Amino acid sequence: MKRRMTSTAVLGLGAVAALGWAGAAQAEPPADWSAIPTETVTLFYPGQSSYDWLRSSDHKRAFTKVAEGDACASCHEGEEADMGEFIASGERLEPAPIEGKNGSVDLKVQVAYDDENAYFRFRWPTQMDRPGQMHSYIRYDGEGWKFYGGPRSSAEVRSGEEPPLYEDRLAIMVDDGSVPMFAEQGCWLSCHTGMRDMPEEPTRDEIAANPVLGSDGLNKGDIRKYLLSSRTDEEASWDATKTAEEIAEIKAHGGFVDLMQWRAARSAIVDMADDGYVLEYRLSDAGKGPYSWNVDRKTMTPKYMFDASEVGVKAITVDDIGDPSKPYALVREANAAPYDPDAGWKEGDVLPGRLVSRVDAKGSAADNNQVTSEWKEGVWTVVFTRKMNTGHPEDDKILEEGKSYTYGFAVHDDNVTTRFHFVGFPRSIGFGADGDIEATKLP
Repeated sequence: MKRRMTSTAVLGLGAVAALGWAGAAQAEPPADWSAIPTETVTLFYPGQSSYDWLRSSDHKRAFTKVAEGDACASCHEGEEADMGEFIASGERLEPAPIEGKNGSVDLKVQVAYDDENAYFRFRWPTQMDRPGQMHSYIRYDGEGWKFYGGPRSSAEVRSGEEPPLYEDRLAIMVDDGSVPMFAEQGCWLSCHTGMRDMPEEPTRDEIAANPVLGSDGLNKGDIRKYLLSSRTDEEASWDATKTAEEIAEIKAHGGFVDLMQWRAARSAIVDMADDGYVLEYRLSDAGKGPYSWNVDRKTMTPKYMFDASEVGVKAITVDDIGDPSKPYALVREANAAPYDPDAGWKEGDVLPGRLVSRVDAKGSAADNNQVTSEWKEGVWTVVFTRKMNTGHPEDDKILEEGKSYTYGFAVHDDNVTTRFHFVGFPRSIGFGADGDIEATKLP
């Protein structure tokens, strides 16, 4: 049985035989998804709402309930679309609104399972009239390579200096009850003051001095999602980190949130999604995921170009961006050739700044290796096949029949990143158990 290629046309027909997954034995999702119930989850634009804001007096009439552990949906269920439109307008919680941004999106969710696997089917409409499959592009300006385009939130795109180019994404958070209040408040437990595009962002030097996050620890340059259990103060301040040993102990007891991200540019073309978790930071599972850099960011020298014998060109041009007949991603084992600096580069040539590889992916970070996707008539359809037991309990939430789990969903649409996404209130999914969504058991 030969599986469908995500983008055979842009990989090059001759590349199919080289792809290790083309003929591999795979689990089969439901043949007839119309027989699986569909739940609509409305995701909305959150702006700069956060763990801190939810518990502040600015969260009028609700902050005491939040502090007591009440669920966000207990006050706001059914209000998601209205809240999203209000926040996206810039009237509240959004100091830098993006012109024309919609405030919400309806995510259609279907779930099934058998003894070995869980199957998730997601569908949502995009605001753009093409799929967002471009990420970290680099352009030759006649003298050298420079990054080209970016998210709509960036100053360069807002000013018109650069075009909006960023990938669509679907993110899935999962908890098995080990993280207090995740079932009630979901993603907001992981979003804090000090994070990227949030108030009071620290400097790189301040982060570098932190013993856990800085140059002697994770060596991070910004602050991303984290859980309050990894901090020592009640406010869960970004810099009040527990010791690495304390954090490792929390993780060993399952006190993390599983995080899977399907990326239209960096994983979809090889039928994968990355696999990570959130605890002291947003981190990848052990091993290697499906993407890496295709450019040395110090010298801005590409590592690979397109293999012209497979796709007909060594690079695309600015005018080719968004053309479905042109390649949009570099896959090391399929359509890539080592970069040749003497290949006659012309001003306006464009290459992806990321390199994708299914063959190089390994370990727990490569668990999501059966994720198919299609963009058609303005709608993404993404199907995850996920093992109930990945064999990596140190990184993943292991699913069991007879139990329910809390899921949080988010979508990045229309060339955005960080907090400019859509996010929903947490939903429980039951596998042979009660839940907001009850997975269908397959024969």
